Amino acid sequence: MKEYFKRLWNAIWDSTDIDEKAEAALKEAKARMGEMKKELADVKKAAKNVEAQSKDVFDAAKGKKRRGRKPYYKNKKKINNNSKK
Repeated sequence: MKEYFKRLWNAIWDSTDIDEKAEAALKEAKARMGEMKKELADVKKAAKNVEAQSKDVFDAAKGKKRRGRKPYYKNKKKINNNSKK
């Protein structure tokens, strides 16, 4: 009798597609988790950049000179007027 119910249960389980749906859902969940990890890494990198920039703002409020990028007028290229056209 016990063997009969085992075979019946296996036959019913084989006739359903629940296990295939569960497998597909698990695969999809794993793929989404991978994408979420990548996005969280990007967010972490951006947050570190915001932290560094906020320190510059506080230094500017204290009256310290700007560090990092040089002023525009020092980066201008000189125009050579002696060049032939």
